[in-house]
Amino acid sequence: MKYNFRLFWRSFYRSFFASKNTTARLTRKRFLFLLLFYTVWPLGSLIHWFCFGLDDILFPAYKNHSIEKPLFILGNLRSGSTFLHRLLSRDTETFTSLTTWDIYLTPSVTQKKITQFIAGLDNRYFNSTLHKLLYKFDAATLGKLKIHPISFFQPEEDENIHLHIWDGYFVTFLFPFMDEMPNYQHFDEALSPEHKKRIMTFYRSMIQRHMYATGKKYFVAKNPAFSAKIETLVEFFPEARIIYLARNPLDMLPSTISWINYARRQFTDPGKGYFYIEEIVDMTQHWYSHPLKYLDAHPSPRHLIMKYDDLIQRPETVIRAFYEQFGYPDKPGLPVIIDRAVKETLTFNSDHMYSLEEMGFVREQVIGMYPEVFKRFEFDTRDEPVLREKVEVRK
Repeated sequence: MKYNFRLFWRSFYRSFFASKNTTARLTRKRFLFLLLFYTVWPLGSLIHWFCFGLDDILFPAYKNHSIEKPLFILGNLRSGSTFLHRLLSRDTETFTSLTTWDIYLTPSVTQKKITQFIAGLDNRYFNSTLHKLLYKFDAATLGKLKIHPISFFQPEEDENIHLHIWDGYFVTFLFPFMDEMPNYQHFDEALSPEHKKRIMTFYRSMIQRHMYATGKKYFVAKNPAFSAKIETLVEFFPEARIIYLARNPLDMLPSTISWINYARRQFTDPGKGYFYIEEIVDMTQHWYSHPLKYLDAHPSPRHLIMKYDDLIQRPETVIRAFYEQFGYPDKPGLPVIIDRAVKETLTFNSDHMYSLEEMGFVREQVIGMYPEVFKRFEFDTRDEPVLREKVEVRK
């Protein structure tokens, strides 16, 4: 496992000495974030890497742990992957996922075993007091974010795990110096074989650690960023089951622009307006075309292309069908799991407001940018200039 020290130090240098006229300009807000980040992150990284080393000594068997029938949910951002991911993760008898806690606080087997031991003591002797305090802290911190439901204890996009080697697309949310970054958005085509191998070897080892420590059988992940690395993904996970979710670009594009701007604004102070438009348009076009081209060229019962609308309107029918198609055990309690996931989705109040016009687009322009997508999926080209991010799920 190799850490991308060059990118780490370039991010540091640009942040403090060459950020003028960038979206990561050194304002008071940005300076406070950098001060906190460089106080906490290096120390945390040293602890994590020390524990990774302990894994090799104390739990070397994780290296040979098989990853059977892993399920990867791909597609553009804002295309329903979070809803499907969290719904499937409720089926704890079948699936496991990396939570925010797993990704950022306990990525190693050693750390997971320690927390499992402490959790057992807390449950047995302290009436789960520590557990209750952690949930209160979670609600008071991550629970305050309104664009996307985030929690330490909910499954999260495990592209985040690459922050531990400082070599993945999510680095750009903290340090949006795109001229410094490898072209993660075109992963399969742009990165060298050695670079791709280095990143994916680390990712696979993280999944093996998680599966070994939890004892679960099947892993499920939602990774829109894997749309750019689908070829490499299949190379490293030959048994992979892949679901590609496609959403109407008229909904997906403005929502993605709004979300990326919101996410990066948590760590930067770029000023008013929307930024990164050209980057996002290029990325979303590729994250439609590249995975669909691969899936069309490699037809397999392990692959499924699904419209967002079909998932939202008929979740139980759709999910039962791919459980059978992918060889996962039948789940009698699936209706209850779906009902709970639907209620959670409907009760989440997003303040995610956006409009195409504010971003400099008109409806016809968006349709012209994704002609093959509209044709293939027969997406509606209706005129709805102002949108609110609200999912309507049929029970």
